[in-house]
Amino acid sequence: MSNNRVSRRQFLNYTLTGVGGFMAAGMLMPMVRFAIDPVLQKAGGGDFIPTDKKVADITEVPERVDFAFEQVDAWYTSEVTSTAWVYKEGDKIIALSPVCKHLGCTVNWAGSPDHPDQFFCPCHAGRYEKSGKNIPKTPPLGPLDEFEVREKDGLLEIGKIRPNTLV
Repeated sequence: MSNNRVSRRQFLNYTLTGVGGFMAAGMLMPMVRFAIDPVLQKAGGGDFIPTDKKVADITEVPERVDFAFEQVDAWYTSEVTSTAWVYKEGDKIIALSPVCKHLGCTVNWAGSPDHPDQFFCPCHAGRYEKSGKNIPKTPPLGPLDEFEVREKDGLLEIGKIRPNTLV
């Protein structure tokens, strides 16, 4: 036996400190895991979504192309349908978002008989050029967003949305 005897007060101090440490660790570990978990997950962003549109059929006139993808929200999975305005400029394929930068309405190509070669937003008469650039003195505050695009097996694939690089 050791000559360094532990007093009753020291024993209780050590015991309560140890138990308190275990309890604190038990509460903090889930919080730390919750904070770090998103960093450890693989990101699914950047995936390209296949469409039914053949690249050979794309012309210089913007055409509406619908595409669908699966969205996971916590434990609920749903299929989301979206749209892009697609056209060719030279050898380059352009895909623009149909969402107006003013209030989020849907723009249409040649949607106004007065402006047949522009995108038109019916909500507040907003207009965009073919490149997606907003027409001055109309409601939109910025150009239409652009989708990344690529060709695979002769079909168009649409990727992430990004700010317009054409204007």
